[in-house]
Amino acid sequence: MAQKKHVAVLMGGWVSERPVSLSSGRECATALEAAGYKVTRIDVDRNITGELKRLKPDVVFNALHGPFGEDGCVQGILEVMNIPYTHSGVMGSALAMNKVKAKAVMAAAGIPVTDHVVVNRFDMTREHPMKPPYVIKPINEGSSFGVLIVNEDNTFPPQELTREDWPYPDVLMCEKFIRGRELTCAVMGDRVFGVIDIVPKGHSFYDYDAKYLEGGSKHILPAKISPFVYQEIQTLSLKAHQALGCRGVSRADFRFDEREDGTGELICLEVNTQPGMTPTSLVPEMAAHEGISFQDLVSWMVEDASCCR
Repeated sequence: MAQKKHVAVLMGGWVSERPVSLSSGRECATALEAAGYKVTRIDVDRNITGELKRLKPDVVFNALHGPFGEDGCVQGILEVMNIPYTHSGVMGSALAMNKVKAKAVMAAAGIPVTDHVVVNRFDMTREHPMKPPYVIKPINEGSSFGVLIVNEDNTFPPQELTREDWPYPDVLMCEKFIRGRELTCAVMGDRVFGVIDIVPKGHSFYDYDAKYLEGGSKHILPAKISPFVYQEIQTLSLKAHQALGCRGVSRADFRFDEREDGTGELICLEVNTQPGMTPTSLVPEMAAHEGISFQDLVSWMVEDASCCR
């Protein structure tokens, strides 16, 4: 029997999503060990190239989240080192991580996206950049870090944007707020999973705590929406995955306004090329609904790994 591959699981890092990445990495590493792989866990620092040179793994399982791990940077390092890796490649990762550029690509592919403007945070504190309600987002962050919702009754934009210790870049994206359901769908290769309806519990939206705290949200799978909308979300998820050049597993997030007095809009918010793999994450839940165990899911990712993605 051939010996299974040596897999280096990259996790942690030094960005806002470090705790999420550590959780994803631990879960994936444990499952890969159970599947028979030789696994080395790496808490990534700026000497990652030296560590990989020393270890000489067959494959890198990228469990990093956020800047450096999800935006094409670590992917570029792995390409130069010629180490096969999971998830999307340099271009797909960079495009999907940049919310403004991703929207342009998706809109060109016929995927519905929201109206938006790009504004400096200091300019934004003087007047609304668009008619409320709208959402303020850092352009290159994940896990809802830095997201602020501005409602109709807000006279001015959030004054916390003037904080001296503001931890995100000064240039932000403001987009129209779409009321209604938060829906998500994942793609694995060319296979589309079911659609989850996310219902935050005790949170105004699907923020960091709703995502990662036990009981922070309720996941309804399959989502109780019309078959037409359900299939449309699946179609758009695969279309977005392909338009952005994603590989491996990705997850697309949507808003659907089905209120009686609503607009009926179905909007794609973004595509995640490194979806969470924590105990409360959505992709493992969708895979299980398709009959794919967590162990089989991460094993598939390792066997799918390559360079030039």
